[in-house]
Amino acid sequence: MFQGVYTAVITPFRQGKIDYDSYFKILENQIRSGVAGVVPCGTTGESPTLSYAEHKELIQKTVKVVAGKIQVIAGTGSNSTKEAIELTESACTDGVDGILTVNPYYNKPTQEGMFRHFTEIANVSSKPVMLYNIPGRTNVNLLPETVARLSAHPKIAAIKEATGDLGQMAKVIAATPSDFDLLSGDDNLTLPVLSIGGRGVVSVVSNLFPRACVDMVSLYLRGDLEASKKIYYKLLPVFINAFIETNPIPIKAAMSWFGYCENELRLPMTSLSEGSPADNFKKTVFQLKEEGIV
Repeated sequence: MFQGVYTAVITPFRQGKIDYDSYFKILENQIRSGVAGVVPCGTTGESPTLSYAEHKELIQKTVKVVAGKIQVIAGTGSNSTKEAIELTESACTDGVDGILTVNPYYNKPTQEGMFRHFTEIANVSSKPVMLYNIPGRTNVNLLPETVARLSAHPKIAAIKEATGDLGQMAKVIAATPSDFDLLSGDDNLTLPVLSIGGRGVVSVVSNLFPRACVDMVSLYLRGDLEASKKIYYKLLPVFINAFIETNPIPIKAAMSWFGYCENELRLPMTSLSEGSPADNFKKTVFQLKEEGIV
């Protein structure tokens, strides 16, 4: 169902509003580069600062521009089950290929609470559901036993795993059906996750280097590990530096350096801090661009 590179696409802003001209160009570049899909309205897309109207419009416009050329997996998560259901129903109506729904954040539900939360969302979804486990942002960890229970639901088809714990990911893969897909939620763990049976990555760095990320994953899945590793180690400094500050601060700065968008974020996100880490990041991405890693 879900395999390859899915770009957690940024949301460009200009003077406080969504910059659709820049956004459409980013989408077109993603399509040309051969990604499996894009994920609008995720964390990288600054979804917490989007109004409900903006959230809905952004998904609608993404589906229209993509026009079935690649998949659209819409971020519809919320810490309110009712709101997540409303966003999911709206996205499904608008024609997405799947939905991404994150652990309920801030209110710290139990495992049973998360099981019931995701089950209620899946019950109303007409599209496949990808769970999103990211304890670093939500302060709750969706455990393998709970994922196994959820995987029995006919609409719950995958999980984006961003615990950074390969052992936990291996337990998820072992405890779920063979057609349940696990994708890395961390660029720097893409190859390790593939090596234990993962199917791909929901990537931040592929905003900037989509073709290289696609080649890295495709080569691995075709069995050419050495060629895949060569790209992986080229990109590894970017994978690391893309998180020198909270995502999407660094990747949005990098996208602005190459003219994809303005370096504008919505508070409480702020622009990348000046200094050596940012300078090193900029030097790294420009060097890779010059080498043709696109």
